Amino acid sequence: MNQIDCTESRHGGAILEIFNEAILNSTALYDYRERDIGSMGPWFAAKRNGNFPVIGLENSQGKLLGFASYGTFRAWPAYKYSVEHSIYIHPQHRGQGLGKVLLDAIIEEAKRRQVHTLIGGIDATNAASIALHTQAGFIEAGIIKQAAYKFDRWLDLAFYQLILSTPEHPVAE
Repeated sequence: MNQIDCTESRHGGAILEIFNEAILNSTALYDYRERDIGSMGPWFAAKRNGNFPVIGLENSQGKLLGFASYGTFRAWPAYKYSVEHSIYIHPQHRGQGLGKVLLDAIIEEAKRRQVHTLIGGIDATNAASIALHTQAGFIEAGIIKQAAYKFDRWLDLAFYQLILSTPEHPVAE
């Protein structure tokens, strides 16, 4: 297994496949319809423009097994040291510890990039993701009750956060 920086040209289709499976079959994404390949250009552009990582894991044949990234938590300047992260694993490779590898990698990258707070928005019924985050030191920061409606039911959104010792020299501007 190799940890790589994902690119649109090499990984856009594989990331789209993972996103679409999550949209159709889970509450990992509060979305209704599959995305098309045209959505990947703006997604990768937002990552580049924000200097946000897209970290992937590939097997020895170059197949993308999962990826992690983060982006803007809220758009106002005072939130610049807080990011919201996400981790997605290809359905055929779940339960193999890849989520932990990616979470550890995204935490290290956040420290390197002087992030202060990592925030995960997790469906409150996603026990595996909640366990993964709490084992990594994240704490529950609150639950938004009935935040979304999918699969003919209301979904509660739990926020988990990890406060890092970075940035070394925060500034207000």
